[in-house]
Amino acid sequence: MAAGGGRRVAVTGHDAEGWLSPDTWFVEPVLALSLADRSDSGAVIRVHLSLEAAPPWQQEDDGADIYQYFVEMRLDTAALLREADQWDLALDSFPAR
Repeated sequence: MAAGGGRRVAVTGHDAEGWLSPDTWFVEPVLALSLADRSDSGAVIRVHLSLEAAPPWQQEDDGADIYQYFVEMRLDTAALLREADQWDLALDSFPAR
């Protein structure tokens, strides 16, 4: 999948200790994204939910498990490319920094 200038994002797996690290995260660490799988027909995107965005049983943790709770979404290639184009259009309204 090579949207957004032709870059390919590598599939993210567990590290040696069994932890997952997201590919993309935001200022507030409640949401992050990673690529779980990719094929010619589509991709599986992980949406990592942490802190107050995590389910109640995860919120009680001291933060050691940040990014370890996630939901996987399977998307076909056409849908991903369409959404990447929409994202680019939405970003056009913001000034470059």
